[in-house]
Amino acid sequence: MDTWRTTSATWTAGPWSLARRGAELADIAYRGRPVMRAIRAVARDQDWNTPEWTVDVLADDDTLSLGLQAGPLSGTLTVRGTADELLIELDLEAAESFSTNRTGLVALHPPRLAGTALRATHPDGTVEDTAFPAAISPHQPVFDIAALAWEHDGLAVEAVFAGEVFEMEDQRNWTDASYKTYSRPLALPFPYDLAAGERVRQSVTLHAKELRPAAPLAADTRIVLSPGGAFPETALGAATGPDPEPVPAPLGTAVLVELDLWTPNWPAALERAASAGLPLDVRVIARPGADLDLLAAHLVPHWIARVGLFDPDSHVTASLDGLRAALDRAGLRPPLVAGTRAHFTELNRNPAAALPDADALTFSTTPLFHDPSTEQLLEAVAVQRTVALQAAASGRPVYIGPVTLRPRFNNVAATASLASPRTDLAAGYGPEFTGAADRRQTDDPLAAWTIAAAAALAVPGVAGLAWFEEWGTRGIRSAAGDPYPVAVVLETLAAMNPGELLWGDSPDGLVWALGSRTGPRTRLAAANLDREPRAFTVAFGSEELRLTLGPLGWAAID
Repeated sequence: MDTWRTTSATWTAGPWSLARRGAELADIAYRGRPVMRAIRAVARDQDWNTPEWTVDVLADDDTLSLGLQAGPLSGTLTVRGTADELLIELDLEAAESFSTNRTGLVALHPPRLAGTALRATHPDGTVEDTAFPAAISPHQPVFDIAALAWEHDGLAVEAVFAGEVFEMEDQRNWTDASYKTYSRPLALPFPYDLAAGERVRQSVTLHAKELRPAAPLAADTRIVLSPGGAFPETALGAATGPDPEPVPAPLGTAVLVELDLWTPNWPAALERAASAGLPLDVRVIARPGADLDLLAAHLVPHWIARVGLFDPDSHVTASLDGLRAALDRAGLRPPLVAGTRAHFTELNRNPAAALPDADALTFSTTPLFHDPSTEQLLEAVAVQRTVALQAAASGRPVYIGPVTLRPRFNNVAATASLASPRTDLAAGYGPEFTGAADRRQTDDPLAAWTIAAAAALAVPGVAGLAWFEEWGTRGIRSAAGDPYPVAVVLETLAAMNPGELLWGDSPDGLVWALGSRTGPRTRLAAANLDREPRAFTVAFGSEELRLTLGPLGWAAID
């Protein structure tokens, strides 16, 4: 539980308040009403990795000053509050040359602003009337930003940006709970070098004005579940850690295995995934000209649920023709999936990857691509629902996964990925070299998070959810086969299939529930992502159930 706690300190100046979480200025509010999700300083290297700041804090009645240091960069992030405005200033200096894709301030706007009217002022003084995107925008919704103004919940808010030209992207693409206004425009070349002694000076000034009282909070917390087609299959990602493998009982309805045909140990990865005795959801990574007949020959002895094909550079599906022909020559005719092995972003930005001749669509998701904090992990769940609904609107079955805490690989890296040179799995493969483990993988609260994520992602049209790995540091069990707390949750979800999905909206993004109905039998699972106990009602059909769950707790009801 301790690894899921967020250390924060509240700072106030006049009507303004915020929570300082390390170097992040979070939950910025005016007279108690939210204005910004966060403002933070970032330094991204040439592979978009983010060094962590070392922070020294000084504060008085109206000024908060953070001393920042990361790698060759050092400086201050200063906040000053008055009755009229909140001024946030960044002043960084490079002690030596630093190659960066982005260094400066970013402002995160909360997703509840979706569809809200937005006025953008450009550096030349012209004004553009637009809106925060309702549907997840594949590309930047606003460019050339000097200031933004909007109204929400009875407040008129203005944010003025200085020191660089800013633009906005929709971070819901990566299940971040924000729209992000950032600098330097991506149309400019990157990476770029900050020379030794060069300084980065930027600022964001916030103004707020109360127009009317805030809307009252809902008195009741209620989740209404409705039928939504078949309950999604529950699959596990194949283990990618080093041999020897444990021999745990199979769990779920399939194993999702990624085979990179460039690596010499992909046949060994296939055989190990097949040892669970479950159908295989095979995701192939291959360049044009790869020997797909060899792949098909290796697939023939196994129980194949479906196959997908992805380019190793773009991580999306370009064509299924060669794969289909090779499988046909081998006498195999499994369903074929298209889309991306990376984030929903890539499917959203590359609609051509949703090939019309594919039987289903796919993408993976990780909440911790931009930010490894527990707050981001918890907030991502509500955005997972938005992503799932937008993907399912295609009308074709959608298979989401693997769902992992950390990325399995860096899909925007400028440097080549590492891989094992071996033909066996003595050193592991794939994410063992290209991904990262997370310390929260073995914690009790991951069980509640997984129930909540399943409830968010399981919408009509989502045919399957693949989770984590079978075992190892990114798995649901240890390398010795001992179960982590999340294993029990996945057994619960697997037991709900087959059945009719019961799904519904969360009233606040913190309490979630889903169910499965088979004849007269109804199974339910519910989770509380709040840090306080929560009482809420789950209604399904003519029945209602009142639940009380502890902080980051969950329950299964049969």
